[in-house]
Order: sequence, then structure tokens, then C-alpha cells
Amino acid sequence: MDRCVVLVDAGYLLGAAASLLAGEPSRSRITVDHAALIQNLRERAEADTQQPLLRIYWFDGAPDRVPQPEHRRLRVMPRVTVRLGALTRSDGRWAQKGVDAAMHAELTELARNRACSDVVLVTGDGDLLPGLMSAKEHGVAVHLWAVQAADGDYNQSEDLVAEADERRVLDRAWITRAVRAKDLTGLCSPPPAPRPDIAAILSAPLPEAALAEAARNGAAAPADDDREGSSVPPPTTPAGRSVPTPKDLAGALRAPGPHGGQQAAASTTPSPASALRWSSDKGWIDRAGPLGEPAETASLPTLAQLTSAEQRWADREEDITTVGGDPFEVGQVFARRWMERLPETVHLQKLATMYPRIPHRIDGELLRYAARFGLLAHKDDQIDEHDRYAIRAGFWREIDVRAAAEHVAAVPAAAPGTGPADLAAPLTPAAE
Repeated sequence: MDRCVVLVDAGYLLGAAASLLAGEPSRSRITVDHAALIQNLRERAEADTQQPLLRIYWFDGAPDRVPQPEHRRLRVMPRVTVRLGALTRSDGRWAQKGVDAAMHAELTELARNRACSDVVLVTGDGDLLPGLMSAKEHGVAVHLWAVQAADGDYNQSEDLVAEADERRVLDRAWITRAVRAKDLTGLCSPPPAPRPDIAAILSAPLPEAALAEAARNGAAAPADDDREGSSVPPPTTPAGRSVPTPKDLAGALRAPGPHGGQQAAASTTPSPASALRWSSDKGWIDRAGPLGEPAETASLPTLAQLTSAEQRWADREEDITTVGGDPFEVGQVFARRWMERLPETVHLQKLATMYPRIPHRIDGELLRYAARFGLLAHKDDQIDEHDRYAIRAGFWREIDVRAAAEHVAAVPAAAPGTGPADLAAPLTPAAE
């Protein structure tokens, strides 16, 4: 059939582009306009093969084969099919598993079924040589595309080059139409400035009002003179970070007790950090009483409780087709849905006064929702805390917009400068 198909090894294409523009093959050093890249691939393929495009297959690796935000954007584009292999870490380096086998299987199947007359391969891996030879035997013309190598290095298998019917090189000018280096050493734009909203959360001081509220609920921190006779150390946070992270708070519970053991979860001497819980860390369990959430917090409905079966289907459809998966955007989408379905605005008023704490049940639901987009996948063998902060920053930004529109006080008067409205404030030198 007179059509062309493009098979893209994303690891090769973007890794070689990163080497060319940023000097190293790390994809974290570049930003990619995927819509422009797909359009450029389509136009170049149709021009080179003189055949209309049937489909672009995008082969890439992902942790546990969970689609990442870029994969979610790609797979809803017209004429694009995403195939994912595993992404594993070995000897401190990430490696794709199963991508070459998937490309080989797709290539031979297309040729055997005569689904196209021309195949464009964007790869440099010699493991695809048997598939390329099989496609030629079935009468398919194979076009091999290379990315211009950095510093004259050769980045394709010589056997692939020898067997291909046609070969083209995607030069620097073509690559920079859709790919940009993140640093100033490349040809393109400088790195994006840090988001003030995320930096504001990271640098926000501990709100005095939260501790005062804990004291009124009988959960105040022990006085300094009482602490001197106790072996329970005061809770601390890492230097330079004022708002405790999930790990900090969990560590407070595991502080050694008077007899050398861990502090019991049901202890009658709670840590003052318990007044600032806004994480779904496994070390914390919600119970009624001083260590659990206040009654007014526990009464807040979750998004699942507010969502009907029809709305759940519509939410999933929106997630698949329109939500890109940026951490900040994910937090905004979740908050918007929660607010739109609230039966009473009093719930929004309660939540707006709790900044920076997101109630435990809602926070856990928010992070589970984010997991659909692959945002909580392991990176460098640990959970990426920056994504968590970005998700919560997006959540609070959306809450603040609605609260301001309804003239709701976002924070207690005793804690100026720490409410969600202050997320939009310019960074101070200390915050930077």
C-alpha cells in the first residue's frame, strides 16, 4: 500500500539532540515542543518518501511502563501511537528495556502485512538490523534518519547505514525547530526562571497561628523547661526549609521515647509538627483526638464522595485528552473539580484557613490522582519531593482564586504572609 510509516526511537532521537545542543545525552538538559516535533517529522517523511503518512510510532521507556506527561501528550495526537518499554536503573544509569524488541516486532509486522510502502526509521541501534532486512525482503523501502552527531562523533550503526535504502541526516537547524537546550551553553533560550509559587511554599515560615490552634486543642508543644527533662528532642527540619516535608514529620513520630524506644503513635505528648500535617506520609494515621485531624477538618468531603459515576467517566476522559500532566496543572485540576462539586461554600472557607496544611484524606487523594500521570514515579531511587510541592502549589493557587472571588479570608490574621494568596508574591532574596 502506498503509504509511509515513521518509527521513532525516542531515546536515540532526544538523547542525540541533547548531545548536539547541550553537550551531553541527558534528556533533562533539553525542552521539547512535542507538537512541533511530530508535525516536522510528518512533513519531512511525506516529502522524502513522496507518500502520505499512515502513522508515527513513538517508542520510549518509562518507569514500570507508566506513561509520563510527555507520553500522555503524544498519544492523543492525530496519527501518533506510543509504545512503551521499561526504564530501569543499573550502575547509576537509566537503561531502556524492551524498546528495541517492540520496534523490531512492529517493523516486521508492518512489512509482512503490506501496510505501507515506505518505512522511516529514526534510530541508531544495530539490533534493528534483522528487522530492517526483513522489511526489505517484503518489498518495503527503508529510509534511515540520523541526528547530526556532536563533535563529529558517529551515532548510528554502520550496518544499519549499509543496509538502508535511503539515509538522511536531521541537522542542527532542523532539530532546533522543536528542541531547545535548557542552559546557556546551547544555541537556544536560557533556562526558565523558577516558579515563585513553588519557591514560596518551600520558603514559607512555620505559621504561628497553627501552633496556637494546636494549643487550644490540647496539642500544644511542651514548654522549654519541660523539654529539658525529657528525652524527646524538639522536631527539626532541614536547614533552609521551614515547612516540614513528609519525611520530617514522619521522623518526629519516630523520635526516641523516654525509655529508648520509639515514641508511640498514641502518645499523649504529640509533636507540635502534628499541627502542620499536610502530607499523606505512611508514618501518619488519622485518628480522632489530639493526634488526629480536628473535627472540622475531618468533615471536609473528599473528591470521590462528591463525584458521581458520570462525572468520574468525564474526569477520566478529560485526564486522557486534555490534561498534560504538569505537576502544577494536576494540582489545579484536582482543586477545581473539588470546589465545583462542593454542596456548601462553608467547606471552602474551612479549607482556605488551613494553609499550608491540606487535610490528610484530601492530600492523599490528591497524590493518588497525581500518580495516574506518572508524577510520583521513582527518580534517582527516591520519590521526587519537588513534584509534590508543585502539585500542592497548584492546588492552593486554584483554592486561592476561588476564595478571593468569594471574599473568603484565606489565612488566620495571626499568620500574615503565609496564605495561598501570597504564592503569587515576588520572591524575596531569602526565598531565592
